[in-house]
Amino acid sequence: MLTITLTAWIPQLQPPQCPAEQQLHGHCISPSKAQLGVLLTGLGLLSIGTGGIRPCSIPFGIDQFDPTTEEGAKGINSFFNWYYTTFTLVILLTLTLVVYIQDSVSWVLGLGIPTLLMAASIVLFLIGTRIYVHVKPQGSIFSSIAQVFVAAYNKRHLRLPAEGQEFGVFYDPPLKEYVLSKLPLTYQFRFLNKAAITTKNDLEDDGSPKKWWLCSIQDVEEVKCLIRIIPIWASGIISFTAMAQQGTFTLSQALKMNRHLGPKFQIPAGSMGVISMLTIGIFLPVYDRIMVPYLRKITKHEGGITLLQRIGIGNFFSILAMVAAGVFEQKRRNSATLHPGAAPISVFWLSPQLILMGFCEAFNILGQIEFFNKQFPEHMRSIANSLIFCSLAGSSYLSSIVVNVVHHVTGGHGHPDWLTNDINAGRLDYFYYILAVMSAFNFLYFLYVAHRYRYKGQVRIELKSEPDVELSSM
Repeated sequence: MLTITLTAWIPQLQPPQCPAEQQLHGHCISPSKAQLGVLLTGLGLLSIGTGGIRPCSIPFGIDQFDPTTEEGAKGINSFFNWYYTTFTLVILLTLTLVVYIQDSVSWVLGLGIPTLLMAASIVLFLIGTRIYVHVKPQGSIFSSIAQVFVAAYNKRHLRLPAEGQEFGVFYDPPLKEYVLSKLPLTYQFRFLNKAAITTKNDLEDDGSPKKWWLCSIQDVEEVKCLIRIIPIWASGIISFTAMAQQGTFTLSQALKMNRHLGPKFQIPAGSMGVISMLTIGIFLPVYDRIMVPYLRKITKHEGGITLLQRIGIGNFFSILAMVAAGVFEQKRRNSATLHPGAAPISVFWLSPQLILMGFCEAFNILGQIEFFNKQFPEHMRSIANSLIFCSLAGSSYLSSIVVNVVHHVTGGHGHPDWLTNDINAGRLDYFYYILAVMSAFNFLYFLYVAHRYRYKGQVRIELKSEPDVELSSM
């Protein structure tokens, strides 16, 4: 953040000022390689820092509670609610106050404020270091995953016992202290079960298993959890591609529309995402307090609907959002054609697509966060949370690929391509329809993989006040 702030503060790190008239004709002087290098360095450092914070913030917060106590279990649920609430409030402040300062006051001040807040957060984090609960690192999870595949391959010639005859065949030691729930043996991806078959040469003299030759049932089932989740995770990449347009082409549309709110105030184009955030902030309490209890009576499911159903609804909203975006972009373009040189159509015509995208995020992103946190083994929650941001990153790359393809394939013969800099001369609505079609095919793919998905089964360690062990299914 400090590097990025310096690019706005120091004139030598910026290209020369470009008047509005030159911007229209594309005659601005581009930044030098050194100037661009400093900016990209700041963005790269920001990405590395974000990669450390985001996947770990939720698991680290959960580590502060004891899930084997009733108070700790309630604390975890409360933490999730507070996390989502504060996250939404921060985004609202960012899209309103900070964007307004950047747009109307100063980019230096607009970037300096979050930089100072980031520095303050580091100080607060260090102050609290002594009171945090620190879970000791347990080694790389990737080595245990690799051991399951290697052990299964080494024992590929062994025959699996028939169902009901597994007693004494598989290696099933007591759980490690940091594992809170035991996963029962399943028959999906049965070839991996061979990694847990005990043979004469698989144990050391002290009874410990030989690495790369014998794995526990728990290790095998944890790997199966990962394999089951990958197809669900992949579906999120395309569905998030629709969300990626909010910060690019939605911004371009807003700049070409009437953003006045009253005679003096003009809404910053970058603040339009507030509509999606408000949708999420208003809908989530209604969903949690009204809709879930009502649905619970009908479905008899604790969450009202399953996690996969929630993600699927979010995928469907992404289709609706892109269709609405195409329809209203066509209306905006027609208005711009009839009134050249002016922006008579209100920016609030973008509200339907942003509201639908808010519903998409409320169901899809939050559904995936909860899905990954519940379906991953407990000690892999950091990996679970990182998958969300890997999906968002993948959607950005996919969006860039689609944009580049559209740039090269469309246009020609004296006609601009669909995504030309002057969106009034392009066909942004066609691009939105392409994303809608992609989202529709992705929705069908999701329905297929969701139908084949099997939720994680577990033998749960109950609360300390209830010592009996109970077999339950997620």
